[in-house]
Amino acid sequence: MSPLRIIFSILSSVAGFWITLGNLKSAGNLILPYSVIIGIFCGLLTFFFVYYSEKLFTDLSAKALIGGTIGTAAALLFFLTFAYFSEIIGLSSRYPFYTYPIVFLSVLCLGIAVGLKKGGGNEEGDKKLNEFFHSKVLDTSAIIDGRISDISKAGFVEGTIIVPQFVIRELQWIADSNDNLKKVRGRRGLEILKSMQEQKDIKVKIFDRDFTNIKEVDLKLVRLAKELTAHLVTNDFNLTKVANLQGVRVLNVNQLANSLRPIILPGEKMKIKVSKSGKDDKQGVGYLDDGTMVVIDNGRKHISEFVDIIITSVIQTPTGRMIFSKVGDLHD
Repeated sequence: MSPLRIIFSILSSVAGFWITLGNLKSAGNLILPYSVIIGIFCGLLTFFFVYYSEKLFTDLSAKALIGGTIGTAAALLFFLTFAYFSEIIGLSSRYPFYTYPIVFLSVLCLGIAVGLKKGGGNEEGDKKLNEFFHSKVLDTSAIIDGRISDISKAGFVEGTIIVPQFVIRELQWIADSNDNLKKVRGRRGLEILKSMQEQKDIKVKIFDRDFTNIKEVDLKLVRLAKELTAHLVTNDFNLTKVANLQGVRVLNVNQLANSLRPIILPGEKMKIKVSKSGKDDKQGVGYLDDGTMVVIDNGRKHISEFVDIIITSVIQTPTGRMIFSKVGDLHD
């Protein structure tokens, strides 16, 4: 306790003693031992009230102080109105002497509590709300995909990564599926999530908030991201459209990957392996290192071979890009 507070506590006790002593003298009931006890008690009560009020108001934000002030003013106005009409209709004479203090304190506490809550709470509450500012809500597809883990590890994801409990339940349901492909995907998602939790530079929070009135997981994700003012991370093209319509900002991992792919222009030459046949009779299909499909005219006869190709056109689609080419000579 600081010296200033010690001095204030002493002054409060002395002031309480003299005020109580004066009241007892005026009443003609001077009982010194009791007056000392009552005075010290009242002084210390005043001290603790001011001390804890100081601590409370120090932690409050400006919005909360304004709300508390308005709540206090409203409480005082209500109490004065109550007292005024009580005098007019003669009810005050029927009240016990302690009625007014009880009503005053009750109304004052209620006014302050409501004012603080509506005004925005204290700084600790603001920090809890700000904890989710710039946060990222992951959906099931983004977790199973796994690239979000590498992106986060590289430091390109800001804020807390939020994984809703209903997404974890969906991952578990997929992992327990009788379909082997789904089972592998679900287990992969759970392993990636565990790996992200173990990374020191990433803050992953499992969020228990659920919306029992909403059945679809996608709509739950959109609702949660909207409530937390967070970004939604997904690979789902349809979910991206729904979230954008709801005013939720979406970070689509596929779009990010597409934007980071090297620019390929018509006329460029490269060597590629023909992996399989295409739709047309003479077409072959190959893939770049990033997974981009390349359709090769006259490439069917070169399946399982590396050939030189010339890019003829590049088509960008919502889900990626397609490259069309023809067999050529790199030295032409």
